[in-house]
Amino acid sequence: MYFVYRSHYEGPLSKHVRHLPGVGVLDWFRRGWTVEDPEEWVEEQLGVDVYGLDSIFEEAVRRQLDPPRDWRELHDLLREHLYLEGEPETHLRVTEHSVRAYTDDDEVELAYFLLDDEAPAAAPDRLAYLFQSWPLPAEVTAPESPDTAFVPAVPTQPAMPPAGGAGATYAVLLTFYDGASIATTPAQVFPGVRLPGFAARLRAGLVAPGRPDPDWPPELKVLALLLDPADESIEPALRRAVEWPGFHGPIWEPWPELPDGADDTDPVAARRAALPPMPADAHPDRSLLLVSAHLAQLAMYTDEVFGYQQWFFFDDLWAGSHPDLAQSLLRYASHWDPLG
Repeated sequence: MYFVYRSHYEGPLSKHVRHLPGVGVLDWFRRGWTVEDPEEWVEEQLGVDVYGLDSIFEEAVRRQLDPPRDWRELHDLLREHLYLEGEPETHLRVTEHSVRAYTDDDEVELAYFLLDDEAPAAAPDRLAYLFQSWPLPAEVTAPESPDTAFVPAVPTQPAMPPAGGAGATYAVLLTFYDGASIATTPAQVFPGVRLPGFAARLRAGLVAPGRPDPDWPPELKVLALLLDPADESIEPALRRAVEWPGFHGPIWEPWPELPDGADDTDPVAARRAALPPMPADAHPDRSLLLVSAHLAQLAMYTDEVFGYQQWFFFDDLWAGSHPDLAQSLLRYASHWDPLG
C-alpha cells in the first residue's frame, strides 16, 4: 500500500510518501481495528501524524464495531465514523483500491491518499506527481512532431493571446493563501512561446501606463514585475521572488498597490519602491530553485511551520518528454483528488 499526505508541513514539495509492502488498503484498516493506541499506531505505520485518521480506529474500539469485510463496508464505516472537516459526500472517496480524504486542521487544508500497490501503474497520468520527489527530472527527450504534441487533459487558463511562435508554456502555482493551502486554480498557459522566450513574453504582459493590470494570479504579476529588461530567462526574477517580502508567511499580500501620490508613469518602479522590508525571520536562502532549458522549478521557503510553496514553469517539449508527470501535475494543481 502507498500512503501520500498532501500537507504544507511536509518537505519541499509539501507532501509525505510512504510505502507499506505486502498490505492492501482494506487489510491495513483491518490491522488497526483493535490497536490500543490508534494515534501512536497510525503515526508509526505512516511516518507522520495524519490529522483525523486515527478517529476511525478510536471509534471502532469505543463502539465495538466489527471490522470491514470488504471495501463497501469500509466505505460505510468511514463515512459514519472518520473525522473530517467537511461533508463525506465531497471530502471522502472510497473504492476497491483506495481511500482518499480531504480535510483541514483550521490552519491548512490537507488531503491524504491510501492506494493499493496497483494504483500508480493503473493511472500514471493522475498519480505520477504524487510519487515524485525534489527535483523533477529536467531532461527533454521527446522529438518535436505532431505525434508528440502535448495536450492537457484538464482545463487550463490562457494567460495571453497566442504569441505566434511554436509550443506553449504552462505556469503551475501551488500557493498557500490564508488557510487555502491546496491549490484549485487551473494552470496558466501562454500559447505560442516556450520557456527560453518566456521572460520576454511575461514582461510584455505586465501592467504599463494606460493599460489595466493583466488578469493573472498575483504570483505571475510579481514575477513579471521582478524581471529586468536585460533578463533573458525567468531565473533572475525567480531568485528575486524568494526575497519578495509579500511571499513570506501564510497570509500573502504579494502585489503591492500603488501608494497615494505615486508616479504612475512608471508603475514598476513605484511598486518596487512601495515594498515593506523583508520580515526578520525570513530565510530566502532555504528556498530551492532549478532552472533548465524547458523546466523551471521553485520550492519557495516561507517559514518553519508552513514550509514551502511550489511554482513550476514548463513548456510542451518538457511535457512531451514526461507526459504522465506533466498531466498529473496539472491535475494536482486543479483538484484535491487526483483520481476524482
